[in-house]
Amino acid sequence: MNKGKVWIQVRDSFWFLPAIYSIFSLLAVAVISYMDQWVLSAIKNDIPAIFLTEKAVAQTIYGSMVTAILTMTTISFSTIMVVLSTYSTQFSPRTLQDFMKSRVTQHVLSVFSFGFIFSLVNLFLLGKDKSSELFSPFFTILVSIVCLAFFLLFIHHSSRFLKVNNLIGTIRSSTSNLIQKTFKEKEYHEYCEWSDSDLNQLEKDAAKVIKAKKSGYVQSIQFKSLIDWAQQNDVVLEANIFVGEYIQNGMDLFYYWGKEDDEKVDLDGCLQCVLVGNERVDTQDVEFSIQKLVEIAVRAISPSLNDPHTATNCINRIGSLLIELGSVYEPIRYFADDDENLRIIVEPLTFQEYLYKSFYQIRLYGYHDISVMNSVIEVLYKMAHVHGEKIEKDVWRFGKYMIKAVDVEKMDELDFNHFNNQVQKLATACGEEIQLR
Repeated sequence: MNKGKVWIQVRDSFWFLPAIYSIFSLLAVAVISYMDQWVLSAIKNDIPAIFLTEKAVAQTIYGSMVTAILTMTTISFSTIMVVLSTYSTQFSPRTLQDFMKSRVTQHVLSVFSFGFIFSLVNLFLLGKDKSSELFSPFFTILVSIVCLAFFLLFIHHSSRFLKVNNLIGTIRSSTSNLIQKTFKEKEYHEYCEWSDSDLNQLEKDAAKVIKAKKSGYVQSIQFKSLIDWAQQNDVVLEANIFVGEYIQNGMDLFYYWGKEDDEKVDLDGCLQCVLVGNERVDTQDVEFSIQKLVEIAVRAISPSLNDPHTATNCINRIGSLLIELGSVYEPIRYFADDDENLRIIVEPLTFQEYLYKSFYQIRLYGYHDISVMNSVIEVLYKMAHVHGEKIEKDVWRFGKYMIKAVDVEKMDELDFNHFNNQVQKLATACGEEIQLR
């Protein structure tokens, strides 16, 4: 039950990959030492002299290698601090996770750990090696070249991450993958509708409550494990939570119907299926992933930065994500086991809710910037144009909400004409009519 939570913690931790690489470095030292002690004596005459090194030279190489790797690691950590400071002040603290979870960042520091431990342990063992010539320093040279290559890669990687357009593109790509993963076909049964007779039967009985035992953000809900738990305990669950929601200790998480004897229901097993942590993560939380782009857009239109182009870029990417979401979105509310028995009822986020969470802050802080508002109306028009009747009612309702934020009476004629043109295109795509003046 805890595998998902453990994986999230391990994935986001900065020590996991360096620890794995460090273990491999010790194994590599053992192999190289074995070659120096036993294999080299047998094939020494067949190895070119350029690959063999005297003990004194090897000691110098190992010492220099340890110093160089420590220096590169120090510079790398300094670069990381610069990136973190930039992200916090200019973009959004929520985007820090993307840089820290980046496999390039973690692999670079892991390679440094490998090289440092490899060189340090070889330097320690060198004093106990009585061979006049050694083969292991040749591998140390190769390791040093690899470390240098990863150092250059890290500098390039960090400089790309500091460019806001690259950051926006990375968030958009990862969110797109999350949307496809969230709404793809699962190994369990999902339904948007269920028999009214079954649901009415549940309402006749008094529901029992499962309460939270800790406070925090709902990071993930393991639906497959939850369905299995409900089947084993022969109950039907109704969730009172969303992924990404902050819950309080003692809050009602689930209501359930089934067994009369509460002592036979393993409540702890149910709670283990809900992963609760100190911060939101993007494992299942599409809204949180979109929120990263929203925060970058809001900061871009703030007086301190005054960068409407970046805000427009974010709005366009949010629109692309909402179009993708609209193409696969289904209001999945019911989950059943393999025997087609109802096991879980969940109130899904509506597409209107995704729309609202994506743009309401931009409306609040950017209503005075006509370029920003034009971009939002244009994105809504494209959404309605692509999906038509499927989402046009939600789009038009939200479009009117955005239009009301703009004081068209005080607009210059040129600004009004451009804004009115976008509004009329949106109204036509939604099959509606509107008159601004």
